[in-house]
Amino acid sequence: MQTSIHIQIRISITSLAMFLVKTWRSLAFGLYGYKNFMKSGFVEHSRNFRPEDMQVQLDGKNCIVTGANSGIGYATAEGLASRGATVYMVCRNKERGEAALSEIQSVTGSKSVYLEICDISSISDVKSFAARFSSKDVPVHVLVNNAGVLENDRRTTSEGYEMNFAVNVLGTYTMTELMLPLLEKAAPDARVITVSSAGMYTTPLMEDLQFSGKKFDGVEQYSRNKRVQVALTEKWANMYKDKDIGFYSMHPGWAETPGVAKSLPNFSESLSGKLRTSKEGADTVIWLALQPKEKLVPGGFYFDRAEAPKHLPFAATNYSHAAIDSIASNLRTLAGL
Repeated sequence: MQTSIHIQIRISITSLAMFLVKTWRSLAFGLYGYKNFMKSGFVEHSRNFRPEDMQVQLDGKNCIVTGANSGIGYATAEGLASRGATVYMVCRNKERGEAALSEIQSVTGSKSVYLEICDISSISDVKSFAARFSSKDVPVHVLVNNAGVLENDRRTTSEGYEMNFAVNVLGTYTMTELMLPLLEKAAPDARVITVSSAGMYTTPLMEDLQFSGKKFDGVEQYSRNKRVQVALTEKWANMYKDKDIGFYSMHPGWAETPGVAKSLPNFSESLSGKLRTSKEGADTVIWLALQPKEKLVPGGFYFDRAEAPKHLPFAATNYSHAAIDSIASNLRTLAGL
């Protein structure tokens, strides 16, 4: 009887501790975000930007941008094309992709912008795209893993994976791994830039990749996915350091994009006019594509053109990145690589 009571007390204390830590993460994230992640934060931080950093031309460089038909992906593709890069826009929807392609060609005057159709949520589709693109035998100087989704309700892909995970983690992982031979062709200029989210500050790295065992929470799953992206970037930077490919992750702050409006309507409406534009959100992606690699930290996490912390103070997330080896091994199996 006494033992049972002690066990119940320990469980209660553990549950309380977990609740307090989770509450602190959300509070710290909200305060830190309100000060830094909105348009006002971008204006403040931009006072330290160096205009010459963005005046680099990318003539002769090949760039792949996933999820390029709207929001930050579109702004990234346009920014790279305007600097002379050959840009391959990877989009799921042909009609929307063609409209975005036409608009970017018109705005930039560049004819070196191409549309590639691929559904990142489908491993077989990613593999088909990789095989098709590899046949071009062109070096890939910049791969921007931007495609992402936040589904509030649990949805399962035709291949049996939870949708958020399929796009944000498994599809992104598979795309990166399959592009390695073409990235190597572009070394030492090659780099992979993964667009994460500040939401990852609210969660540690977790091995429950598909959110099993309790009521599904799309926002929490998205945050978990984005934490995986940051830890994977560290892993790739270490694994492939001899290949002379740079791996970096970043977060765009809180930007007013079609994706945010659709997935977080209340958040989008309540902060309307205070959020960043897609162009401001994409600024650091383009900056990372332009900087000499010796100025960047391998596996680094960036925000507003500067290296950013990967963990908030006292949020108890630091230790969790040790799980990335197991997660990467699992992803490799799921991707059938």
